[in-house]
Amino acid sequence: MAMAPSPSLAQAYTSPMAVAVWEWQDGLGIWHPYSAAVCSYIEQQFVQQKGQRFGLGSLAHSIPLGQADPSLAPYIIDLPSWTQFRQDTGTMRAVRRHLFPQHSAPGQGIVWEWLSDDGSWMAYEASVCDHLEQQVARGNQLVDLAPLGYNYTVNYATHVQTNKTSLFCRSVRRQAGPPYPVTTVIAPPGHTGVACSCHQCLSGGGTGPVSGRYRHSMTSLPAYPVPQPPNRTTIVFGAHQAFAPYNKPSLSGARSAPRLNTTNPWGGAPPSLGSQPLYCFSLPHLGPQHQPPGPSTASGTSASLPSGPMSSAGSVPTTVAVHMPKPSRVQQALAGGTSKPEPEQVIRNYTEELKTAPDEDCIICMEKLSMVSGYSDVTDCKTLGPVAVGCLTKCRHSFHLLCLLAMYCNGNKDGSLQCPSCKTIYGEKTGTQPRGKMEVFRFQVALPGHEDCGTILIVYNIPHGIQGPEHPNPGKPFTARGFPRQCYLPDNAQGRKVLELLKVAWKRRLIFTVGTSSTTGETDTVVWNEIHHKTEMDRNVTGHGYPDPNYLQNVLAELAAQGVTEDCLQPQ
Repeated sequence: MAMAPSPSLAQAYTSPMAVAVWEWQDGLGIWHPYSAAVCSYIEQQFVQQKGQRFGLGSLAHSIPLGQADPSLAPYIIDLPSWTQFRQDTGTMRAVRRHLFPQHSAPGQGIVWEWLSDDGSWMAYEASVCDHLEQQVARGNQLVDLAPLGYNYTVNYATHVQTNKTSLFCRSVRRQAGPPYPVTTVIAPPGHTGVACSCHQCLSGGGTGPVSGRYRHSMTSLPAYPVPQPPNRTTIVFGAHQAFAPYNKPSLSGARSAPRLNTTNPWGGAPPSLGSQPLYCFSLPHLGPQHQPPGPSTASGTSASLPSGPMSSAGSVPTTVAVHMPKPSRVQQALAGGTSKPEPEQVIRNYTEELKTAPDEDCIICMEKLSMVSGYSDVTDCKTLGPVAVGCLTKCRHSFHLLCLLAMYCNGNKDGSLQCPSCKTIYGEKTGTQPRGKMEVFRFQVALPGHEDCGTILIVYNIPHGIQGPEHPNPGKPFTARGFPRQCYLPDNAQGRKVLELLKVAWKRRLIFTVGTSSTTGETDTVVWNEIHHKTEMDRNVTGHGYPDPNYLQNVLAELAAQGVTEDCLQPQ
């Protein structure tokens, strides 16, 4: 049904109670209401976090919809941007919240629907449902939707919608279901006008309502920066990667590999599964926390669970004495963490210098090993000569030592080295994942394909912040979409082994990275870091759910590629 987006009518109330309806906007600009049950859950979470917005912190949490409806497991509402985020595809849709009187159609659970081309019934947006119900109550059999911006009439007697231009007709119907949630209307501090729940007012700085009805007429998606070309590239050949020449960096060049970050720590609760027992494990991340300029909004305490124990509290940073000068957030981020070994010494630790260069190419600079390194003009090293060639001690692959040095300095510089040919790791590989929290829960619900055991739920959450020296753009903020992220493993022997290895990967900061999203093209955002996770429980249409008989073996191989193997689980 081709319907033009309509301006939404302003709702403002002097009454302290109203009915809340949440809707999402499709690619054609049409708004679709969530079900009453889903709206109840969203509103409950929103009211809880709104209290933090007006009191303790900022409105910066996400709402996972799968907790209200398993069929919506891939979707998360990101409150700071008022968008619905799909975890497996990265698709983002605008969302909005409307308030209606308690005697309105949503308050009575009345939904009007139209028949789509594929034979499914689609609900009208809530304001249309309420308008239809009001007109029918007044005895009007033919209702014109022009006041709401639609070029249609609806005939209540024949249950037909007619396009006034083409005269094309569709069937409509009136459905009665559970009422939408009743909520309290609370005006933010400094809001001297009538209480309003539109997101423009709620996200404002507390200076009062935006004047005029047009503040309610549009919902804009966030603007994304134009993707920028990376400083180095990787050419992929099937399952293998070859380290390709990148723009020659200086030894102090920033890392160009992507890395993770997100909004405030998770304030919602994991899925409530009736009376099933739920067990929690909380693993804070060890690493420097880089918060953006402005008031700190991170919460160190997890929300209590609806049917399980309370999560453990996170650590609270030590405050600086008032009389001491406090560096800015950007300065703190750029200060970095612990000291790192000298790059030249790292190369020496893992290589043996060859007296005679093999008759082959260096796959880093693509020059003959007998020739000068292709990076000799951009590296200033007194201990490694421009024609020095060495082989790695385990795999025995040979490279220009200056090329290895340039590759190392363009990475995380954590004291480890990875062969660009066979991916053998020397030392302990770590990443640049910002501080966050990994929580683990167990409940007695089986995953498809694993009906003989329960389920392990992993919840990842990382606060947004400022990029450090190890990130692509040091000193710049990074975004975090779709957190908390929920992932699932079968609670059997192999699933528990994968869980323990994921804990090691988390401590080594390897799960996420800050970089460019492959789905949205957004730069300086938190992305996965080549260790695949299952984000859906009950379907595998997109490849991110169950059943998948090969998943556990595949993820073990991906962990091993990051240097995380069963050897890491041995007692030290």
